Amino acid sequence: MFQFQKEQKVCEIGGVKFGGQPGDYATVVCNSIFQKGDKIFPGKRKDGFDEKKAAGLLKTQDRLTEETGIPGMADIVANTGAEFKTFIDFVVANTDMPFCIDAWTLKPKLEAAAYCAEKGLLDRMFYNSITVWEQDLDTEITEMVKIGVKNVLLVAFDQDDQMPTGRITGTQKLLDAIEKNGAKFENVFVDTSVMNGPATALCGIANRMIKEKWGLPTGSAPSNGSYMWKEAREKWGFKGWAAADAALESLAAFMNHDIIFSGPMVGAERIMPAIAMSNAFQATAVFSETGRLPKDSNHPLFKLFPDFVENIKNIESSKK
Repeated sequence: MFQFQKEQKVCEIGGVKFGGQPGDYATVVCNSIFQKGDKIFPGKRKDGFDEKKAAGLLKTQDRLTEETGIPGMADIVANTGAEFKTFIDFVVANTDMPFCIDAWTLKPKLEAAAYCAEKGLLDRMFYNSITVWEQDLDTEITEMVKIGVKNVLLVAFDQDDQMPTGRITGTQKLLDAIEKNGAKFENVFVDTSVMNGPATALCGIANRMIKEKWGLPTGSAPSNGSYMWKEAREKWGFKGWAAADAALESLAAFMNHDIIFSGPMVGAERIMPAIAMSNAFQATAVFSETGRLPKDSNHPLFKLFPDFVENIKNIESSKK
């Protein structure tokens, strides 16, 4: 359960490592900022954002990374290239964490990637994303190669097969398109497309299949499921919904997720401790089954439960 026969790729973006065998590295939490409805916009989006509030979100996420051992990433959401320039400049001025450029349409994503190349930020930048539903995939990949994009997320899905096998079909389609266009990205990740909360389990299973087939780092956006579940807020209020959200993110972290897109950054104080516990839980299970401890000395198991680690190491040693 906790060891893949296929060699697992370990990727690094902005000093943060992803991938490897289960339990080797902490799950990276990518929280969005500047998305539609973000409360850092006090009025209309075009009128600007509250810089103090936005900086506070980034600093809180950095603090939680230090406290929990869970690496943070900023998913910068924008509608135009001009917006991206403003938002990227702000993020890099306030934090050293890696970041995604995230837009629904092709033009602003490519403009943002080109701006990152101009500013020498491609090592920190994660292209979010190339998708199976992009109408001009060849053009997108060709332009990404010209810009020099290094890190890319593939969003894999098959509308005709919504089971895990469909995510494999989608991944293959995107990998074929990359190969066809002669692209050789340094780091390729696969997002297996959450449809609702329970369906995140299908993502976890698909992620395992992808790891067994290609050894690539995998993830998904469980928040797509929890934030769409409006009935939970109606039945149990914010606290009940927040508990369900944290549970869903934690379950996903345990189940073959190297990265989780966990929704608005304002939720970091809820999500990052929950995933830290999930990662410590997973690493303990891995140790029980394989005798392996995390490769990252900053892993939540070491950071939050050092006495317990020494205890299980002594127990294991006494058996030999």
